[in-house]
Amino acid sequence: MRLLSYADDGGEGLAVVRGEDLIDVGEGAPEIPADLMTILAEDLLADLEAAINRAGRKALIDPESIEFLPPIEFPGKILCVGLNYIDHASEGSFERPEYPVIFPRYSTSLVGHEGPILRPAASEQLDYEAELVVIIGKEGRHIPKAEALNYVAGYSVFNDATLRDYQFKSPQWTMGKNFDATGAFGPHFVSADEVPPGGKGLRVTTKLNGKTLQDGNTKDMIFPVDELIAVISEVMTLEPGDIIVSGTPAGVGAFRKPPIWMKDGDICEIEIEGVGLLRNPVLDDSVD
Repeated sequence: MRLLSYADDGGEGLAVVRGEDLIDVGEGAPEIPADLMTILAEDLLADLEAAINRAGRKALIDPESIEFLPPIEFPGKILCVGLNYIDHASEGSFERPEYPVIFPRYSTSLVGHEGPILRPAASEQLDYEAELVVIIGKEGRHIPKAEALNYVAGYSVFNDATLRDYQFKSPQWTMGKNFDATGAFGPHFVSADEVPPGGKGLRVTTKLNGKTLQDGNTKDMIFPVDELIAVISEVMTLEPGDIIVSGTPAGVGAFRKPPIWMKDGDICEIEIEGVGLLRNPVLDDSVD
């Protein structure tokens, strides 16, 4: 199942994606909350699919009339993984990590598909990072690795756009990763049954203005999805709607010679095989 969070003149809603059709959950399945976070918390994905199958095409949405929202606008936790591909660690002259490098993002940094990534006035060093998102579907703590994938509801696509100079102002990366409207997320939530277990073996690419700059594969993660869930849940309870942004392969702009930074007018496209294509324009942030 593929779900799309959206906004239109009537407010915010949720749609099921069936080929080219968008079926409105609020009309097609009014008994189901039209909010992905609630659906995950109440374990209603199977009920939603059955209700939409009954509704058919009677509740279609015009895709030209909506604004794409992040699949989950306000995740309880956004946990990002640094240096999770050995080729990316190597291009930055970092040692292979022995333990996952985890840092937070916050919901104020999120932007949906086709929404503008904002380059702040404070820096020109706006970089792209193509990443697979893991969306947690049920609560767990001390989750064994062998059971970890049972806690995954689905997957999505992320551009972990980063202000590199701010990232390295201190040993903690949080500031460079949390400028407003730099974390592009979407377009779809794709249920785990439509993706290989752990999202393994998926091609991951970035195109900037049509030129391919990253071309990797999730099979090359140092810490695969099941291990990330096991390690993180040693420390904290994972809850429905939490997301893990699982790391980026080599090819980021910072380590190219000369560096490539995203700028006003650029179009950045992140694609993950079988999960989706996330496209965002880049705009300079206006400062009053």
